[in-house]
Amino acid sequence: MKLFSNIYKKVIELSKHRHAEYYLGGLSFAESSFFPIPPDVMLMPMSLARPECWVRYALLTTIASVLGGVAGYFIGIWAHEWLESTITTGGYADKFEQAKNLFKTWGVWAVLAAGFSPIPYKLFTITAGLLSMAFFPFLIASAVGRGTRFFLVAGLVAKAGPKMEPTILKYIEILGWLVVGLLITIIIFTQV
Repeated sequence: MKLFSNIYKKVIELSKHRHAEYYLGGLSFAESSFFPIPPDVMLMPMSLARPECWVRYALLTTIASVLGGVAGYFIGIWAHEWLESTITTGGYADKFEQAKNLFKTWGVWAVLAAGFSPIPYKLFTITAGLLSMAFFPFLIASAVGRGTRFFLVAGLVAKAGPKMEPTILKYIEILGWLVVGLLITIIIFTQV
């Protein structure tokens, strides 16, 4: 069964769609405040399909992601009481305390690291608002962290992707199942 190669072909096809940039912007915004799928899943195939547009795609992703981060920040401010009770009743009080301590210790650097890393950025945007982090340092850290990540991803895919595509297609099924296995392993170990 060729599950991942069919998905790959469909994503490449969708990345060439005339509204792909709107979808990329919407996904980038939503992921930074409430949606679980990172924009890289669209940014990478779009940069592969049209490598000459990688800077434009990275800039669009960065701007939309930072705006989504601002929305997440204000969700944290406006839904303060509801979020704290949800965190407590959901059994995440200890993890929330850890996040608070991270923010106390690292402040703006925590947002910068979350913006660049695969850590769910929305957790940090909402927590930054919840803890009333200073807005402009939050905004700058978000722009630098997200911009660095998305320009790096899009640039690498645009430059190396077309040369790597035959290899990717050759091993996509193995790579896809390895990623699924890795995700399952991470989920199992984070629940322990």
